[in-house]
Amino acid sequence: MSALEAVIGLEVHVQLQTETKIFCGCSTRFGAPPNTQVCPVCTGQPGALPVLNRQVIEHALRMALACGCAVNTRSRFARKNYFYPDLPKGYQISQYEEPLAEHGALEVWLEGGARRRVGITRIHVEEDAGKSLHGPGASRVDLNRAGVPLIEIVSEPDLRLPEEAAAYMRTLRAMVRALGISDGNMEQGSLRCDANVSLRPRGSAGLGVKAEVKNINSFRFVQRALEYEIERQRGLLSAGEAVVQETRLWDSAAGVTRSMRSKEEAHDYRYFPDPDLPPLELEPARIERLRAALPELPDARRARYLAELGLSDYDAAELTRERELADYFEATIAAGAAPKRAANWILTELLSRVADPRDVAAAPVEPTRLAGLLALWDEGRISSKLAKEIWPRMWEGGESAEAIAEREELFVQSDASELEAAVRRVIEASPAQLEQYRAGKQKVLGYFVGQVMRATGGKADPQLVNQLLRRLLDEG
Repeated sequence: MSALEAVIGLEVHVQLQTETKIFCGCSTRFGAPPNTQVCPVCTGQPGALPVLNRQVIEHALRMALACGCAVNTRSRFARKNYFYPDLPKGYQISQYEEPLAEHGALEVWLEGGARRRVGITRIHVEEDAGKSLHGPGASRVDLNRAGVPLIEIVSEPDLRLPEEAAAYMRTLRAMVRALGISDGNMEQGSLRCDANVSLRPRGSAGLGVKAEVKNINSFRFVQRALEYEIERQRGLLSAGEAVVQETRLWDSAAGVTRSMRSKEEAHDYRYFPDPDLPPLELEPARIERLRAALPELPDARRARYLAELGLSDYDAAELTRERELADYFEATIAAGAAPKRAANWILTELLSRVADPRDVAAAPVEPTRLAGLLALWDEGRISSKLAKEIWPRMWEGGESAEAIAEREELFVQSDASELEAAVRRVIEASPAQLEQYRAGKQKVLGYFVGQVMRATGGKADPQLVNQLLRRLLDEG
């Protein structure tokens, strides 16, 4: 069984960030009371006709171009027929034989800086269904989501490990946020994943019998669901049993996948062109205008940070997870901060004060003021300890680091004569440690440095303190 490898393909649904639904003017706002954002179109009333939302296509095109897909200048909407209580029309408007875009790829960064190229089979536009709410004694339907615009991104079966699938999902979320087409919030259903997984002999070109796993709503659950499903299928095959093609549900509470229904094929949905919507015709000039306006994408930014700024792979990865965080970082170094110093401060001190990395865009300390603080540190006018004392004062008020340090006398003490007196007092008060140092225990030097810094309230110049200590401890 160790000679088997997993083959994983993902179908990712991304809710597009528009004010109104795909075929009507109802709001897409999350969290409204049930069935308050509905109309005859999205509830499937007889005679109600859909009208396509232009912004949906603009957003979908941005994602297709960012993935390097070939955009079809002519695509068509189709009806995907199936019965479910939260699908009021009895069909979902989607795309099938003529999708918006095909044949793209993503470069996915893995742990340690390795990369995997994942092919994109297609990206198509469709509407969301409603939501079934199951409670004690009754099931109810909320149609607020019905008609909310989605794109479905279908990958090639190029992934082999659960952690690769989780990395692919993180890559997609960073992209849709950078493009401004979705908030990518998995908890609210803005980014949803169905995973297809099968096993085959390692090195084989064929595919095994696959199971589709639904209801995966976090990166951690993507990995856990696939790990469980791979081991479930491995156990069946090792026992000489067959894997059944089916749709399974991820039960996050139990940490298992459960059989939901037999896996449908495309013909089960009886796709046919939607007679109420004409073919979507796109002018090449419109496509090229959108291509030219694409922002720098997270993977390109990450590569630039590594090559041009000398950041570690970890720092580059963390800074580019959110567009707002990368923008803040770049504004800080544009104001004169050293890249590594700025990266360390932003990823520790700044992020410890915000609930979400995207909130740094509204942080009370602007990048220019942070650059001013780091400049004082780099110039040796304040120590790291003093920088951390000044930081909360900057957060609470509108002053610069220099103004705060000036008012509260927080600059480092660099007067050699004053510091020498403080160093002598510490040495005189520590005869046991002095004896240990002179006996060859060099690590005791750290004790003396700490005592001097404490005695000076952290204001002593650390480099000068070390020089003075070495000279005075070696005397006599």
